[in-house]
Amino acid sequence: MASDQAFVEYIVEQIADECEMSFRAMFGGYTLYFKGKVVALVCDSQLFVKATDAGKAFIGDFVEAPAYPGAKPSLLIQEHIDNAEWLSELIAITEKELPAPKPKAKKRTKK
Repeated sequence: MASDQAFVEYIVEQIADECEMSFRAMFGGYTLYFKGKVVALVCDSQLFVKATDAGKAFIGDFVEAPAYPGAKPSLLIQEHIDNAEWLSELIAITEKELPAPKPKAKKRTKK
């Protein structure tokens, strides 16, 4: 499931600056964030965008696949990796439909 960080950086560079993307290495892959929301994963150097109704409608003829064994199906993006405008729009559409991240629980301190 290892992914090349250069590939992840390329994906993030493709997405418009106003999207304020960030990423984090996790479990041999990468998680991509927009406005604090997980919008995509990169596993085995493939881009998997969270599946939303709006994202599916935007893509039209889409392919769903799990990013890793046991994962929920995501939208596998292959053909439009180099299309910065299209990819930026998909990420923005996806983020709008996703719920806000849950607040992190405060760590308990031992007394």
